[in-house]
Order: sequence, then structure tokens, then C-alpha cells
Amino acid sequence: MVVNMNWTFPQEGHMDKPSGIYFQNMTASEVEERLRKNDLIIVPIGSTENHGPHACLGEDTFLVTRMAELVAHEAGCTVAQPIWYGSHPYHHVGMPGTVLVDDDVFKAVIRSVMAGFWNAGFRKQILLNGHGQEYVIPSAIHQFAKRYQVPGIFINLNWYHAIPQYCKDKAHGGPFDTPFIHADECETSFSLALFPEMMKMEKAVDTQPRGYLPDKHVDKAGCLYQKPIRWYDHVGCGPIEVAAYPEGVVGKATLAKAEKAKEGLVNLLEYMVELITDITERFPPGKLPPVEEITQRAPQEIEAVIRGSLAKGGRSIYTLAYPP
Repeated sequence: MVVNMNWTFPQEGHMDKPSGIYFQNMTASEVEERLRKNDLIIVPIGSTENHGPHACLGEDTFLVTRMAELVAHEAGCTVAQPIWYGSHPYHHVGMPGTVLVDDDVFKAVIRSVMAGFWNAGFRKQILLNGHGQEYVIPSAIHQFAKRYQVPGIFINLNWYHAIPQYCKDKAHGGPFDTPFIHADECETSFSLALFPEMMKMEKAVDTQPRGYLPDKHVDKAGCLYQKPIRWYDHVGCGPIEVAAYPEGVVGKATLAKAEKAKEGLVNLLEYMVELITDITERFPPGKLPPVEEITQRAPQEIEAVIRGSLAKGGRSIYTLAYPP
């Protein structure tokens, strides 16, 4: 990958600005114009979760929205306002400030959002995840596909999976002194690079992560080390946060520096622009993967929903299935 080092951050956020980045901030006519140029949308999926005394509770969400904004400005695509509330594993249960959404409800929300944006004309969608729910989102995507069987490109991208080498500790070739877990050196460093105005580093604290088995067995956040047991494939091999880490931090937050994250952030942004470019070059606005190879629905049924509910002879996606 050729890296363009001209990225500038931190930058001011766009969620409340009419800057042509966010779908919800645009008029219907502006959306129509955008679709003629680029029909890919990034849907940031975060969480509302305790991240210790130094970080905002929306940290996961702000990470992916700021990333998406920078990418959209470069790639010309659209960003959806984020999904603020997410799924949580068992070890998160009970932490004050952490808002848990039932897995089935969460998947239903994702399916609903995907259907709505597909119906609006965004048939290429990247669900950009910033929280430890990577075991749930792919299930929602496949549920959507099975229910609707409409052509399109639907991708779940966990930002840390795009740049695993830049999230690891120095012992494994990364820039950090400690492994990536939660509200720690790594996560806090990326936040300092993207939205330092919301971080209170004078209040940062450290904790000592621990598990009940030798370290070789169970992986840590993001499954970056490819250990036999992924972090979400167990219960009981380590303590729950509310009991062992009441501070809301699992790791060494005081070691965080924006500089430690910048090379990784640049590589992430470059990768995302490359991904979007590859998609849009192969499938320009209005073009979809071969319908006959993507769905088993009758051609006339698919052609009608592709045309859309406002076109002559067209129909909405909801005529295929509802609720999503």
C-alpha cells in the first residue's frame, strides 16, 4: 500500500455540520445528487460504555465517526450518523455507564438500518465497528442477506483488524508498551490522535490485566495475536470488569500518547480509501454485483426493488420482507 502522509488530525467533528458528509444532515435532493456520484455509505457502529475516569463514554463511537469522516472527505462517500448503543459480552455486565442492548435487538437494529439505506439507494455499505461486538455484526449481515436476498456489497470492518500490527505491543512488533485491551494505552492513544478535546489525561489510571489461565491460551481485544481461544469464545477464563476493574480501565492508560497511534491511523485511513476505491471502480454508482449470481429471487421481483419505490414500476425493499 502506498501511504499518503498528508492526513491531518485531529480535525473538528462533522456530526452537527452541513458539510456534505453525514446522510442525516443532507436534504433529499442532496442525497439524490450524492448517489449519482457515489452510492457507498459508511455506517459507524460504536457503543456507550465506561472507559475509565479519563475517557468519554462514547469513545468507541467517536473513534469510528472521526475515522469515517476523514475517509469520506477523501473518498467522496457518505457517512451515516452512528449507532450509539451496542452489544456487550458477559464480562461487561454491571459496569455503570455501560448501556447493554440485547443481542437480538441489536441485530434487528442493524438489519433495519441496512434495509433503510439500501432502500434509499446506498447498495454498498461498510459497517465500521469500533467496539467489542465483532461476534454479533456479521450475524446481522447474514440475517439481512437471507431475509431480503437483494444485490449489494455489505461489509463489516472492525477498524483494529485493518491494522493489527499497529495495535500490538512492542514485544510483537507494534508501537505500544502493553497489549490492546480496553480504555488502555492503545485505545486511549487513538482517541488522543482523533479527539483530544474529549480526553482528560490528568485523570488516567492504570490497572493490571489478568486471567486465570496461562497467557498462551486466550487472546485479548481484537484477537490480534491469533491465540487458540478468541476473547469472546469463553466465559470464566478471566474476571468480569465490575469486580476486577471498577476503574473502567483494563491496562495502562497513563502510557497513552497520540504519537503512538498516528502511523497506525494513517495506514487505517489509507486502507479504507483503498477499499472504497476498489469497490467503486468495479461497481460505479448504480452498478451492482451480478444479480443472477447474488440472489435466487425472481428477476422481475428484484428488478422492481432495484428501481426503487418512487420509480415507475418500482417497489420498496419492504415489499420483500417486514419487519427487517
